[in-house]
Amino acid sequence: MASEYKTMKGQDFDRGAFESLLRRKVFLWQSFEPYGAVKGLFDYGPPLENLEAEVINIWRDHFIRHEKMMALKCSMLTPYEVLKTSGHVEKFADFMCKDPKTGEILRSDHLIKDVIEARLKSDKEARGEKIEETVEDPKKKKKQAKAAKGAVKLDDAVRKEYEHMLATLDDCTGDDMGALIKKHDIRSPITGNEVEPPVSVNLMFQTQIGATGKEPAFLRPETAQGQFLSFQKLLEYSDSQLPMASACIGYSFRNELSPRAGLLRVREFLMAEIEHFVDPESGKRHPKFNSVRDVKLPLLDRKTQNAGDTTPTITTIGEAVDSKLVDNETLGYFLVRIMQFMQKIGIDMTKLRFRQHMANEMAHYAVDCWDCELFSSYGWIECVGCADRSAFDLSVHEKATGTFLKVREPLKEPVKIEEWVAQLDKKKSGPKLKKNQAKVEQTLLGLSQEIKEKLSLEMEKEGKIVVAVEGVEGGKIELDKEIVSIGRETRVESMREYTPNVIEPSFGVGRILYSLMEHVYWTREGDAARSVMSFKPTVAPIKVLVVPLQKDVKFAALMAELEQRLDEEQLAYKVDQSGVSIGKRYSRNDELGIPFGITIDYESLEGKGFTLRERDSTKQVRASMDEILEAVVKMCKGKEAWEGVVKRLPVFEGKEE
Repeated sequence: MASEYKTMKGQDFDRGAFESLLRRKVFLWQSFEPYGAVKGLFDYGPPLENLEAEVINIWRDHFIRHEKMMALKCSMLTPYEVLKTSGHVEKFADFMCKDPKTGEILRSDHLIKDVIEARLKSDKEARGEKIEETVEDPKKKKKQAKAAKGAVKLDDAVRKEYEHMLATLDDCTGDDMGALIKKHDIRSPITGNEVEPPVSVNLMFQTQIGATGKEPAFLRPETAQGQFLSFQKLLEYSDSQLPMASACIGYSFRNELSPRAGLLRVREFLMAEIEHFVDPESGKRHPKFNSVRDVKLPLLDRKTQNAGDTTPTITTIGEAVDSKLVDNETLGYFLVRIMQFMQKIGIDMTKLRFRQHMANEMAHYAVDCWDCELFSSYGWIECVGCADRSAFDLSVHEKATGTFLKVREPLKEPVKIEEWVAQLDKKKSGPKLKKNQAKVEQTLLGLSQEIKEKLSLEMEKEGKIVVAVEGVEGGKIELDKEIVSIGRETRVESMREYTPNVIEPSFGVGRILYSLMEHVYWTREGDAARSVMSFKPTVAPIKVLVVPLQKDVKFAALMAELEQRLDEEQLAYKVDQSGVSIGKRYSRNDELGIPFGITIDYESLEGKGFTLRERDSTKQVRASMDEILEAVVKMCKGKEAWEGVVKRLPVFEGKEE
């Protein structure tokens, strides 16, 4: 439960104080505030924009450079037909309920989760168990308090049923959720009104290309489709060698029914997606899998969830793949690389798990899928999806467009293939079939060997056959032996043609950033007002705080030299020479997560060096400018830790005031 959430140092997490910090330090705010703001849209201030840039740089290095991927930039405007073919027009939807009295729209799974969690919380209160307030909206909190009738103890069987319901909610269909709402009398948590049954609503933003409005389009809901439709160009660039992978970082758009929880559920968001193409006959093995085989992961599988349990099992990825818990090596390899990336940017590894999708939760294209979920004050949140999309996307786009989206590779030895072939006599079929000829030809080409054999027997017996053809009047067409022949033929193949399968890790950057900020947040012992954001030096949006002891013109020359040196080292820094005490200056910049502070004092003017302060421990060392800059550069590149610096540079025992 989110009420169990703690800060980095194990303190009770105060979301109000945390969100106040994000606002005060200009990390983020709702877009278009002078016009009343718009739900689900956020602007990033300097600290968060810089943090995002650092995280993306690490992502690029960790995946694109290290895994030799091909970076792409694809259009955000997507023609209607592309997303119709991919299945998004029909299936990219969530279920919503409507409060008929107020018109408020509630996402069905969120409604059930919120109400059931509230009842379980009330049960805890009635049993005398410790609980914490997690309602983020003060207005909502006030209304709930007004509507509350006191703590209600649940029967043990009901409590167990509610806990099982939460564990399996992701596996529910729209009808399932409707039944749960009715059975458990789930109403709007704000008004107490009954809600209408769940209905499916497509989440894509529709638009148009051109002034006529005759070319419908969507803002893309993912970056993947642009990558799939670039497949042949990528294959050529990679010299037709598989496995190969593309990567795209860019904005996607989803018209969320009920945006909430800050950056965790928004309508415009940055995605970083990888499409890793593999030969299906390779068993989806990965050449680097043995290097990660012994890495342990927290895996919450489908079977455990169905039993109503949410406790992950710690197991090596080698054991998980060998037992087919994780479908294949490539999927398993990327689960490890995702975890290693999270560790690299500073995510708390005790607040990370991989959860396997339930059967009904699986996307229409997926064979197997695991989410990397991060624990926050809002509970477990999906931040990365890692799916085996099989050959779905390339196959459907090839069928829809007639574009060749396969791999051709020479066989070591030519092979003879005997197969059934259905062929039109185009001279005779043209006058009869007219505009339907191409559709019939495409249909015959796509028939299985079994069906072709069956049709050959029917042709021999009846002299004609009836074939279902999409797009013709009546849906069927009669063909006689005058215009089509079906027979057994032998051909020699020297090339193999196949459609690659795709493993897709898909990162929601905004969710990762928000989780990271919660994970590194804490307050000084004995002073809850002194907040700290303990970003790793490698990812911190600002690396160095430059602090002159006082506002004195005597420090100007040294400050100018230090700033020039920091610029030469390409280190982001901030100067704070306001009139408040140096302790207060350190403290308010700890809230920005600046890992190091360099202080210029009167001893610096005498050539006795500078002090270097480390944010978390507040310990300081004193050394020359060269030594301090060398230490800072190494720590910001991840090549040295503060513990090593303290051992080799003289400790300074100055006291912060």
